[in-house]
Amino acid sequence: MPDTEDFPRYVGFKRGPYYEPHNNKNNGDGTGTDVTVPIGKLKLSNSEPETLAYFDGNYGVINSKQVITGGESTCSGVFSAKALPEGKALFSINELSRVALERTSSAREAVQLMGDLAEQYGFYGASGSFEGSAETLLVADPNEGFVFHILPDDTGASAIWVAQRCPDDEVTVVANMFTIREVNLTDTFNFMGSQYMFEVAKRNKMWSDDDGKLLDFTRVFSDGEYAHKYYSGRRMWGAFRLISPSSNFDPDYEHDLRLRPAYPWSVKPDKKLSINDVFDIHRTYYKGTKYDLSLGLAAGPFGNPDRFTEGKAERALSETHGKGAWERPIALFRTTYTTVIQARSWLPDAIGGVMWLGPHAAHGTCFIPFSIGVNALPDSIVKGRMDKLDRASAFWTFRYIHSLTRLRYSDLSRIVAKAQATWETKALELQKEIENEFAKGSTYSVDALTNKYFKHTSDVLKAWWELADEMVFAYSDGFDYDTSGAPALGYSSAWLKSVGYLDGPPKPTMYGLHPPSDDDNKSNDSPYIRASNK
Repeated sequence: MPDTEDFPRYVGFKRGPYYEPHNNKNNGDGTGTDVTVPIGKLKLSNSEPETLAYFDGNYGVINSKQVITGGESTCSGVFSAKALPEGKALFSINELSRVALERTSSAREAVQLMGDLAEQYGFYGASGSFEGSAETLLVADPNEGFVFHILPDDTGASAIWVAQRCPDDEVTVVANMFTIREVNLTDTFNFMGSQYMFEVAKRNKMWSDDDGKLLDFTRVFSDGEYAHKYYSGRRMWGAFRLISPSSNFDPDYEHDLRLRPAYPWSVKPDKKLSINDVFDIHRTYYKGTKYDLSLGLAAGPFGNPDRFTEGKAERALSETHGKGAWERPIALFRTTYTTVIQARSWLPDAIGGVMWLGPHAAHGTCFIPFSIGVNALPDSIVKGRMDKLDRASAFWTFRYIHSLTRLRYSDLSRIVAKAQATWETKALELQKEIENEFAKGSTYSVDALTNKYFKHTSDVLKAWWELADEMVFAYSDGFDYDTSGAPALGYSSAWLKSVGYLDGPPKPTMYGLHPPSDDDNKSNDSPYIRASNK
C-alpha cells in the first residue's frame, strides 16, 4: 500500500473492521472515502504460512510471537526514491514492518525478510526527500534486539540495509539519525546486511576497501543531523544520561556527528531499567540541566517546555536574519503516540508481549498496556482523527488535558504527574495479576483478558477527563484554590526580571497632605492649607 503519511493512511477490507470505510465511493453513492488502491503486489509462493496477528499503528508494533518492529525513527540518507507508479520503489518502512509481523517468528527473520523484500522490490522514504529518505526500526523478540537501518539505493529501484545486534545487558538509542558504524558481516551473530551496500558505496566513490578498513555505514550513507546541529545527538545524550548517569557524557560536541560518534553505540545501565524508567526517558525535556526547556523566557511565566512548530513569524525571520531553532527534546508536544513494547521469554506469548500505548505527547499521556493475546482494542484507542475533537478518543483525551496543562505548566503538570503515577501503578498491578493467574495454572478466556484491558482503559480516560475541572479550578485567575485563603501566586522572580517587571511604571508621587494648586490659592474655599515655616 502507498505510504501517504496522512489521514486516512489506509482504507479497505483487508485489515479488520476499523480500516473499512463507513461510506466509500465504491458503495455507489458517490460520497465518502475511496478504498486505498495498492501500488503493487508481491509474488508469493503457494507455501506461504498462515499470517500472524499483530498490533498496528502507523507502523506494525508487535505480533503474536512477540516479534517487535514498532520502534521507528525517520533518518536522513544520501539517496532518495519515489514510490510506484511515479518512481520504481514498492515498499515504505510502514509496509515492511507489517509484512514482517505477518510472516516472521523472530527478530532475525524479520530483519532478513524486510531487507530481502526492499532489495528486490525497492524502498522509498516517507518524505521522498533527503530529510526523510531513510529509516530505522528497532526490531526485537524475547531473546535479542537489533537496530535496522535502511535507505534507497542510487537507482531508486532497490535498497541498502544493515542491522546490528544490541548486547543483552546494554541499551542503544536512535534519534532520527543512523548510528551503526563499522560493518562486519563476517560477524554473523552481531551483524546482518547485504553485500550490495559495498557495491553501491564503491561505484559512487564513497568508500573503498583498498585500505582494509571496514565500511562505516553512518559516515557513508547518512546525511547527518537534520533541522539543526544537536537535533539527534542531544537526544542521545538525554537518554544516556538517564540510563547511565555515571558515564557523565558531555552534551556538547564540536564535530560533525556523521563523521564520528559523540557517544558509545550502546551503554550498560547503572541499574536494571524498569518500565517506569523507560517512560521517564520518553518524557524528558532535559529538566535539571542547562538545556532544561522549562526554564528561560521562551518557557513563558509558567515553565512550558513545549516549543511549537515554526509559523509565519519564524519563516519571516529566517528570510531576514537566518534560520533559528529550538532545542529538540525527547518529549515532543506534537507526538501522535508513544509505545513502550515488552517481549518476555518466561511468559506465554499471549501475555508476554505487551504494548504500552501512550496517545499524544509522552509527558502528558498515561501509558496503557495491552497484551498481544487480546482479541480487540477499545474504540477509544483505535478511532480518532487530529482534525476533529472527539471526547471518546484517547488521543483527544490526552491532547485536551495537555493543552490545559500549558496554561500554568509548572503547577498543573504536577497534577498530571500524580495521575500518571497513580494509573501507571494500577496498570502494573493489573499486569501482575494476569501473570500470577497464569503462573498458578489458571487461564483467562480471550474475552475475559480483553475485558480487563478494556475496563482499565475506560477507567483511565474517565479519570483524565475529571482532571479538566480539577485543573481549571485549582489555579483559576492565578489564585491557589488548593491552599486555605486562595493566595495569589503571581509569577516567578526570574521571569519577572527577564521581562522588565522592575522597569515598569514608577510608583505614584506621595505627598502626604496634598499641597494646593494655583487654583486653590485663588479660592477662599480651598480645602487645603499651605504649610508654613512660622
